Amino acid sequence: MLESYFKLSAHGTSVRTEVLAGFTTFLTMAYIVFVNPQILATTGMDAGAVFVATCVAAAVGTLVMGLYANYPIALAPGMGLNAYFAYSVVGGMGYSWQVALGAVFLSGVVFIVLSLLPVREAIINAIPRSLKLAISAGIGLFLALIALQNAGIVADHPATLVTLGDLTRPEAMLAALGFLLLVALAARQVTGAVILAILAVTLAGVLLGVTPFDGRIVSLPPDPSPTFLQMDVAGALHVGLIAIVFAFLFVDLFDTAGTLVGVAHRAGLLTPDGRLPRLGRALLADSTATVAGAMLGTSTVTSYIESAAGVNVGGRTGLAAVVVALLFLACLFLAPLAAAIPAYATAPALLYVACLMTHGLAEVDWDDVTEYAPAVVTAVAMPLTFSIAHGIGFGFIAYVGIKLLSGRLSALNPAIVILAGLFVVKFATA
Repeated sequence: MLESYFKLSAHGTSVRTEVLAGFTTFLTMAYIVFVNPQILATTGMDAGAVFVATCVAAAVGTLVMGLYANYPIALAPGMGLNAYFAYSVVGGMGYSWQVALGAVFLSGVVFIVLSLLPVREAIINAIPRSLKLAISAGIGLFLALIALQNAGIVADHPATLVTLGDLTRPEAMLAALGFLLLVALAARQVTGAVILAILAVTLAGVLLGVTPFDGRIVSLPPDPSPTFLQMDVAGALHVGLIAIVFAFLFVDLFDTAGTLVGVAHRAGLLTPDGRLPRLGRALLADSTATVAGAMLGTSTVTSYIESAAGVNVGGRTGLAAVVVALLFLACLFLAPLAAAIPAYATAPALLYVACLMTHGLAEVDWDDVTEYAPAVVTAVAMPLTFSIAHGIGFGFIAYVGIKLLSGRLSALNPAIVILAGLFVVKFATA
């Protein structure tokens, strides 16, 4: 049955290989079940309910990707998008988390529509490559700032905005050591380096008396009702939230497209002309997962580049994704462990993900100032304005303005000009 459904032989793989690939992918991204509840709990959301939503949304999205699109790609609430949800939309702009969930839900619905229409490729291709790379890098810098703040390594200052924190505190020292350990494990290609570093820092904190721990690791899943179907869709339809819905949609759309192409390329699943078979199904799986995640009570669900770890050990079909989904469901019984992990223990993971995401800047065309200048503006604006949407807006405006004034009209397409104009109106009327 598995052979006929997933076409294992045609992809040069086996059940054993796919199961191993699923376990490998899961270990590289399991940190999200600990990190996501911490981040979203800063909005007032119930951490236990978010934990359940994270596990179930990841399982649902990954199952659809595996069973419907037949790709070895796993999904979960996206890093960066959860930070934008918590620290920008709710913390910075003052919207309730229910309204923010409504915005996520709407972005997922629009994503579904785009996935069903033939315009999706046109939208993806409309955005310049330099800005796509800069958006990923900017989210990485945003995460880096949050990581250092959670670790107590940087702190706010009335004169300089940020300053050095108290490095003598055990939390800061443990976070710094955890980051060194994580990177060393990653350099040695240790599977599950991120989750191992998180657990090691937590254990050290418990042994030193910095973090309380009651000894419980396994229990029945928490009550999901505090966040289940709590999204405020009507509130999210407010005109002021259009840019927020767009930011969720935009980042998810291009992050998903980049992840799908990148992982498929490593797996040798692209066609000779570089196209991804069943792209519509893969995008539909991602967008459906976002809608389901909002209904359950978590931020945008997206495809994870960590899926490449499973591909590297031979994963080629959706069976690997099904294994990941089942493991996420098994995580539902680890709520006490998730609740015991402190913010400083997950800070190294955030900083490591930030390092991975900023790598994209290396691929920007640094010989063309009209390409790299808008890219730098985009990347720098995100952490400094504490908003992914604002960074995207500044980048679009800078790109169009610079191209126009430098006489390179042929480099512009109508879509990017319209988007830049909408952001100008938004900033002018804010």
